[in-house]
Amino acid sequence: MTLAYLCVLVAIFMPFVFAGLAKSQGDFDNARPREWLERVEGWRQRAHWAQLNTFESFPPFAAAVIIAHQLGAAQAWVNGLAVLFVLFRALYGLFYILDKSTARSLAWTGGFVCVIGLFIAAAMA
Repeated sequence: MTLAYLCVLVAIFMPFVFAGLAKSQGDFDNARPREWLERVEGWRQRAHWAQLNTFESFPPFAAAVIIAHQLGAAQAWVNGLAVLFVLFRALYGLFYILDKSTARSLAWTGGFVCVIGLFIAAAMA
């Protein structure tokens, strides 16, 4: 397994970390989780939003890594961009929870650029 594929595996679990933080209040209602999550506030609400966005960012990242591998893109570039994506997404979630909107947007942009970079690496293969 390449480092980039390992990053895909890590990215699969990232939303669940944010979900766990959102649900860490102690009175989580597993019978009505969506209703409960709509009522949380503050950093737990932002952790929930980070969870949702992290789920949304996963498919293009996974597709980009797989396509880059399939087309024989330079492995060092694929690995590097995949690691950077995971780092940017971790920072994204952290900045979201800490309510640092500008830093969050910059981290989101960094992750997006990594996905585009993976497609460019694939196209150049």
